[in-house]
Order: sequence, then C-alpha cells, then structure tokens
Amino acid sequence: MIPFTKAHANGNDFLILDESLANRRHPALAQRLCARTTGIGADGIEFIDRRHRSGELFLRLFNADGSEAELSGNGTRCVAAFLAHTEHRTETILGTHGGPRHCRVLSNSGSTWQIETGMGIPRVMQRSLAFTDLPDGATEIDGAMINVGNPHFVVFTDTEDFSAHGLPWQQLGARIATDPRFPHGTNVEFVQMLAPDRIAFRVFERGCGPTTSSGTGTCASAAAAIVFRGAGRSLTALAEGGAQQVVWRTAGAEMQLTGPAELLCQGHIFDPPAAAQDVSL
Repeated sequence: MIPFTKAHANGNDFLILDESLANRRHPALAQRLCARTTGIGADGIEFIDRRHRSGELFLRLFNADGSEAELSGNGTRCVAAFLAHTEHRTETILGTHGGPRHCRVLSNSGSTWQIETGMGIPRVMQRSLAFTDLPDGATEIDGAMINVGNPHFVVFTDTEDFSAHGLPWQQLGARIATDPRFPHGTNVEFVQMLAPDRIAFRVFERGCGPTTSSGTGTCASAAAAIVFRGAGRSLTALAEGGAQQVVWRTAGAEMQLTGPAELLCQGHIFDPPAAAQDVSL
C-alpha cells in the first residue's frame, strides 16, 4: 500500500508522496495514480525527498503523463501546506530542479493555507514563432519566452474565449507546447490585459494539457505583462481556478507569488503489480 496526500491550488491538483516509496518507478506511478478514472486523479505527483544530498527537503515533480518537470509553483505551495499541517512549518525552503523555493504561511483557515512563495527572478525574451498554416493567415505567432525555473511561451490575446490566430487556446497551446523548436517542450499561456494591475490567462501545461491554474504560469504571464504591456509590478492574475497575487518589485528582484493551497484527503492505494512497474530511470 502506498500512502498519499492529495491537495490542490486553484484547482491545479497534486498527489504528495514520499520519495522513498517510488523505488525508481516515478513515471509509472505518475501515470497510474494521476489517471482520472482508474487512479486517484491529479495533474502530477510531488515526491518529497527527505534524504537529498543537498541536506534540504527536495521535490521531484512528475506530470500525469509520466514526464519529469523542473518544478511547479502550485505543487510547491501544496507541499508547503502539507508540511504546515503535518509538521507545523510556517516557513520552509524546498529544493527543486528549478532552484530553491522559499515558502511562508500567511494564514490558515481549516484545510486551506494562504502561502507566499519566492519564485526566483524571471528571465524574459521576446520571441516570434513562424507558422505556415494558421487559420487567420498570419505567418508568425508573436509572444514571449519566459523562464521562471521552467519554460513558458506567453501569447497575448484580446478575444473573450482566449482563442488566438483562429484557433481555440487549447488547440494552439498543444501545438506550441510540442513544437520541435522547444526540444524539451514548453508550457503555454494565453493572456488578456484587464487593467494595469489585473490580467486573466489560460494555461496549457507541458505534460498534462489544459489546467485550471499554474503557479509558474501565473508568474510567466505576469512577467510578460509587466515587461511588454506596461502592467504594474503588483498585480492580480486570474485563471479558471481563481486568483493569485504577484509582486515583482524590480527587474533584478525575486518575484513573489501568493495564493491558496487546500489539503483534500489522505489515504492509501494498492501498489501497482510488478508487471506494470517502470524501472527505466
């Protein structure tokens, strides 16, 4: 039996497991346990490594399709809420492949925790992608490449349904996310400017597809809005799952992300049979 905790941040849901239980089966466990109808259901699994060589708690994130990602802002916040609940940690530093993330609990109400996370310094670059078959006849998609510990491509749109270049955002997001110009894939955001201090966005996540929210996607969208659309350095970002707050005081400062994380349940699931285990890592 494998013990797990399930949590979500603005609907972006994760399972939290101890790294010691993985036994080199991370992709297989992610694919099985994250399945919506035959597993527990989640966008990914956060494995907590308590014996990492760095000496700090270290997170390994595996997406629902079994691929490993550098980090998740929302997943990190879910783990911080889990640690606040189980170990009474009001501040913690969590190592990730995208760099350490400092989480600080601001408040707690029942099973929901409001948490501020330092998300590093965004790297921002304007970029256009050439395409030959866009429905609106355009030959390029103008956007921005943003790195906040993991890769993002941000497209601005003023359509009510977040479509761009004549395509639904989900369809165009899937094309960009898997485009060979991004050999390791990329997350994709479609951003509307609502006001100087308010944006809305939709996100197609590498490894799991459309999600209701994304912590790093919130940061990437905010960074692009600040740099290329003159947004204020303190703003609210609205995703389908709700709002998060972003503060980026100067270009050289660490971006701060604040939002909720809710612990949903704990339980055990039967261990996969040996024939289904992937030991390729």
